[in-house]
Amino acid sequence: MLKEHPSMGQLAILLTAILWSSSGLFVKLLEWHPVVITGVRSYIAVIFLLVLRFISPPKTSVKNAALPLWIGALAFSFTMISFVIANRITTAANAIMLQYSAPIWAAFLAWWLLKEKPRWEHWGALVLVFCGLLLFFRGGLGSGALLGDILSVASGISFGLYTILLRKIKEGNPRDIMLLGHAISAFLSIPFIILYPPTLNATSVSIIFYMGIIQIGLTSVLFAYGMKRVRAIQAMLIATIEPILSPVWVFIVLRETPTLTALAGGTVIVATVLVSSIIGWRREEI
Repeated sequence: MLKEHPSMGQLAILLTAILWSSSGLFVKLLEWHPVVITGVRSYIAVIFLLVLRFISPPKTSVKNAALPLWIGALAFSFTMISFVIANRITTAANAIMLQYSAPIWAAFLAWWLLKEKPRWEHWGALVLVFCGLLLFFRGGLGSGALLGDILSVASGISFGLYTILLRKIKEGNPRDIMLLGHAISAFLSIPFIILYPPTLNATSVSIIFYMGIIQIGLTSVLFAYGMKRVRAIQAMLIATIEPILSPVWVFIVLRETPTLTALAGGTVIVATVLVSSIIGWRREEI
């Protein structure tokens, strides 16, 4: 049997971040209430993941996995919903910047819960990624609203926590955390769907099916695959590619031009993630 290259898990996380980054563009194109978008795409994702689970049922189980499964699912659901709400009551830049404090929380949570002590390249990367994010969002940061900023920070903590719990049950079926998390989000969105019924047409249906099946359905599979093979802190560092690519897609389609400082910050982050990932690959191969 061929040995799997150590980069496969990191490539899965990278592809996840690329697909996640398309969300900003499609949310702009889809004129629905944000919580309705979150809920409907979660309904579709639940069906997609249930079909996959039926086709390929988990081969192993983890003892005492019920608690991390439920806590992880609640954290995942809270991450999605709180971020959407935060985007409505604070600036978009504040929301994404504060949420992507997640690598810092993941580093300490992984050290505490998984005994995965961050390595020197991770500490260095955390500093450089934070500096890159400051550059990237320098032109768009505003005072925002305190509640929105608090929710964004809380979203970052829950994002880091659910990533740690995916890693904790890596020997089982971490996709179940996403499946249950999407089910919770779908259920909580019911009142919003009733109050703000979505407008259905060819464009909106195509977008919401893409978001449900590809943007959060397929990424659940890829992220779970990656988390079986990549340290939590490295996964979070790679995921910071998402806020960098999000305005790129908006620029390509809607011609919203990023600033020079944003381009500089994005370059710092991409270079940092690439270097730390290469160091990780080399370490695994030795």
